[in-house]
Amino acid sequence: MGEANQHYYATRDPLGAEGDFTTAPEISQMFGELVGLALADVWMRSGRRADPVYAELGPGRGTLASDAIRAMERTALAPKVHLVETSPTLRGRQRALLPHAVHHDSIESLPDQGPLLIVANEFFDALPVRQCIRVGDEWRERVVIRREEEGRFIPVAGYRRIESGLPPIANEAPDGAIIESPIAGASIAYALAHRIAKQGGAAIIIDYGYEGPALGDTLQAVKAHQFADPFADPGEVDLTTHVDFTVLGNMARQAGLRVHGPVGQGEFLRQLGIDGRADQLARTAPERAAEVEAARRRLTGEQEMGTLFKAMAWTHPDWADPAGFAR
Repeated sequence: MGEANQHYYATRDPLGAEGDFTTAPEISQMFGELVGLALADVWMRSGRRADPVYAELGPGRGTLASDAIRAMERTALAPKVHLVETSPTLRGRQRALLPHAVHHDSIESLPDQGPLLIVANEFFDALPVRQCIRVGDEWRERVVIRREEEGRFIPVAGYRRIESGLPPIANEAPDGAIIESPIAGASIAYALAHRIAKQGGAAIIIDYGYEGPALGDTLQAVKAHQFADPFADPGEVDLTTHVDFTVLGNMARQAGLRVHGPVGQGEFLRQLGIDGRADQLARTAPERAAEVEAARRRLTGEQEMGTLFKAMAWTHPDWADPAGFAR
């Protein structure tokens, strides 16, 4: 999954109608604006700390960052912009919108001074996971083999036995059950949380996922806005898994941060004021009213992105509680 996605993102712009999928920032400017205002709000209520840094992980075309920064500037917050992106193609799209942004290959090179205002929208879902499968009375790592006659990879139970690190639900799982371990995501989350603990700041993480631990195979592939076989064309389709928000929250807590959520994306955006912003946009441009309303429904509707997608925030213990997470 890691190797396939590295090639996939390095060789194309996968977003939009001509690509393979669409993300929330591409649906409406409201999404990025509200995320930016949420970060500006928590920064202001936490004392307006000097030299803030806006850092986004996997920023796509830069649309979210552009909308967020524009909204932040209305509150007199003008943070330096840093983008963690490895794709040359997407870096080019980001530079067109954010010519002064600084690019990074990983979070390790982000500035080590000043509070971090971090956004990760549909970032953790694309990181590789380890899958373990129940075979009789033991657990094994799930691997792939290549069969030339079938022209695709085949997932199989490997020889390696997994004897530790599994959650309690593994004990009663049926034969063939699968448990996913987001090793790469947990590592990045832990390192990121330690940076916030040291420098101050907040993070907003939005992705599709669940509160684990849980059983199930969530690996999926998307091509041309349709589900595809994840094993057929490695490097030519977008591979993702559902994000375990419990793991992400635990990594932040271990670093000493406070964790807020997860809540559904729809509830998060409604608490931030998407309904009022949609009304404002519709009044300003009546010819776009239907388009704005369709975007609002798509971002917040229970049958759309409102429930499957979730939002979580981390804050330094000295910072205020962020908006959008009231229960």
